[in-house]
Amino acid sequence: MTWPVLILTIILSLLKLLVTCLPTDAVNWILSKFKVHSEISDADAIVTFDGKRLEGEDKAQVLNYFNEAKFLKKNHIFPGNEKLFLHPENSGTPIIIDVKRGKNDVRLYVYIYNDHVDVVKQYKNKVVSYSLLSAQERSLPVMRNLV
Repeated sequence: MTWPVLILTIILSLLKLLVTCLPTDAVNWILSKFKVHSEISDADAIVTFDGKRLEGEDKAQVLNYFNEAKFLKKNHIFPGNEKLFLHPENSGTPIIIDVKRGKNDVRLYVYIYNDHVDVVKQYKNKVVSYSLLSAQERSLPVMRNLV
């Protein structure tokens, strides 16, 4: 009777040790699954503005400023109000970024305002909205000039 208890205790102790001491790469992978604002690589993204595809330096600059921007807050979307976030009034034409994340196609609508940037992320049947604050003070005017 004591051998099975001893073996079970050893197995549970090893399992606890493994779970509480995960390597950094494993922890980063798990956390990346739950990120709202994840980085976008230049090769994976298609950036369009007003029906025109941005290429080269313009595309790289927009993605660079998008990746460097800091998450400010998540905007709560109630069921039925998705269209208000996808096409807000008085917001101008958004920059649209199409990205492939695993098996999912993700579309980001980026609306630029004077003091912040609103991003509406649409994937599957879900819509998530959040605001960004640029890490660089000059990024908002530069993004606005691209637009």
